[in-house]
Amino acid sequence: MYTFKIMNLKIKFKSSLSFIFGLLLASTGVVLIALQNKPIGFLLLLCVCAVVLLLPRHTQKHWLLLLPPIAILGLVPINTAIDIPHMLVMGTTLILAVGIPYVVTKYIYRDNTIQFKWHHGRAWQKTEIGYIFVTAIIAYVVLPFYFACTGAYLNWTVEAGWYNLTKLFIGTNALGIWDELFFIATVLVLLKRHTPFWFANVIQAVLFTSFLFELGFTGWAPLIIYPFALLQGLIYKKTESLLYVITIHLTLDFVLYLALINAHHPSWLPIFITG
Repeated sequence: MYTFKIMNLKIKFKSSLSFIFGLLLASTGVVLIALQNKPIGFLLLLCVCAVVLLLPRHTQKHWLLLLPPIAILGLVPINTAIDIPHMLVMGTTLILAVGIPYVVTKYIYRDNTIQFKWHHGRAWQKTEIGYIFVTAIIAYVVLPFYFACTGAYLNWTVEAGWYNLTKLFIGTNALGIWDELFFIATVLVLLKRHTPFWFANVIQAVLFTSFLFELGFTGWAPLIIYPFALLQGLIYKKTESLLYVITIHLTLDFVLYLALINAHHPSWLPIFITG
């Protein structure tokens, strides 16, 4: 049993290697994906691999599955371009990132670690529905202000015409769905299989934030993305409903879509008060 302290609070792990693995994985996400420093990023990824190989086999077999997706995300340009060739390349990349761990666990390991639990089998509670509205309100206030302060909206292209606007809408929503399938239903699930939930959630949120930073949410966006990622992990733990966490994310993405249009073409959609 490994114990360390944060502000006199003792935290226990079954293995110090699990703790080291989590820190190295998070660091790799920041350096390789967010900062796009490939030499140091892939060196860190090799260190992660070395640590995994020292772990017990039952842990090793699940955590090795996290390495190919991280490597893929580090190699392929992740951005907001909506030309068809880029969307196909990026779409293939994201499908592989989710598909490899799922196929291996289901058909090679023959276990149900990754299940993609879509619904918890009950009607949504009033508080759950209320949270969706709260998410929309916060996004309505924060996103236009964020774009106006940072100019990060320039990382997206918003051109006139239904064809271009439709591609932008499909792209933002597809990425929102993928975020939940990968970071919540895959990364978080694989990590928490062998570490405390809080630690797994902290690490997945770092990776979640790193991906969105590279995507275009630069400036101070990580300050709002990281808490959102933590909450999504916690909500999935409590509800076991991908449908619900995806609905939350797509609600935010719909406001994001409108805010991007407003930021690029203020006269088209003058509905925001903070932009």
